[in-house]
Amino acid sequence: MTASRTARERVRAELIREITDIARRHLSTEGAAGLSLRAVAREMGMVSSAIYRYFPTKDDLLTTLIIDAYNSVGDAVEHADSGCARDDFVGRWLEMCRAIRAWALAHPHEYALIHGTPVPGYQAPQDTVDPASRDGVMFARLIADAHAAGAIQTPDDTPAPVEFYEDAAALRETIFTGVPDEVILRALHAWTWVYGSVSFELFGMYNNVISKRAATFEHGALSMAHYAGLR
Repeated sequence: MTASRTARERVRAELIREITDIARRHLSTEGAAGLSLRAVAREMGMVSSAIYRYFPTKDDLLTTLIIDAYNSVGDAVEHADSGCARDDFVGRWLEMCRAIRAWALAHPHEYALIHGTPVPGYQAPQDTVDPASRDGVMFARLIADAHAAGAIQTPDDTPAPVEFYEDAAALRETIFTGVPDEVILRALHAWTWVYGSVSFELFGMYNNVISKRAATFEHGALSMAHYAGLR
């Protein structure tokens, strides 16, 4: 690789970073639906035609922002898990939950981009699938680790419905290795609660209802750890 090519690639990477930084700021004022390549170019002092060399369409820019957001929360969850003892399964779960909430509160507009109202006309490409699954994969790994260590106990009186068996089998082939149907289903319920609770807080559903939200979230996260069978 020539020095001039390396320099060009650095310049291109820096311009892309600047474009996406400005676009993220525009999310806070215009929302994803109102994001405009022309407006971003104007703020950069760039002719509108030039920005299309980096992002041919608005959807391309949205895809980059979405992937960045998924990777950012994925990084947060992985970092949270890495700081825990491997056999502290409840602690690992709680730290993952806290990381998601903290990331969402620090990046509300990016959270809304990936977990809020879908952008009209936008169809997420396959490139978003792996980044979107990073946090879920970490959680599934925790459940699989706990099950393998004999640290999951679920009641016998609420078995998973037979309609879930096929889905459970598919999930065992990918992320819930060796985990029984009932444990997988409870884990999915618990994981759904995390994002439901964060969304309720971030999108104003707790306004005039819950004031001590951090404490409420902690109680819910611990309750969901026990519901999932973690001990």
